[in-house]
Amino acid sequence: METVTSSGTATVTLPTDEQILITREFDAPKHLVYEAWTTPELVKRWWSGRQGAMTSAEIDLRVGGMWRYVMQAGDGSEVAFHGEYREIVPNQRIVTTEVYEMPGEPALPGSDEPLNIVTFTEVEGRTTLTLLVQTTSKELRDMIIESGMETGMQEQMDLLEQVAIGLGSS
Repeated sequence: METVTSSGTATVTLPTDEQILITREFDAPKHLVYEAWTTPELVKRWWSGRQGAMTSAEIDLRVGGMWRYVMQAGDGSEVAFHGEYREIVPNQRIVTTEVYEMPGEPALPGSDEPLNIVTFTEVEGRTTLTLLVQTTSKELRDMIIESGMETGMQEQMDLLEQVAIGLGSS
């Protein structure tokens, strides 16, 4: 398994040619991390990291339901992703597709959609979140890694922890 980085608080590894594995421990119980991951008002507080401002977080949290996140980047451009929930086990596991919406292009469903498999595991009040990105090819996996996604993801995870901890103190 190739390690890409551990420059932030999350680690990014490449278990296979078609996978990216992100692992991050949080100082919060899993039900709070899950709540912060699945509640639109809370997602708006962490998903864009420090890369811009969230303008929309839509979540229809049911199998077959859709999600869509939109942010305005620092340069003024709009960045949007969407997907479909494939599996939901509350406080434990979420499986979704994820599609980057290309500016000016229609968002068409396709066979190249990566699957995101998120698991929440708690030990003594601390949660380990794993996000396994299952792509359809090494080329797509490498394109995601080379997109600079790690900086934003590290910021996301740090903010997600802050939101989850804040839920526990409210």
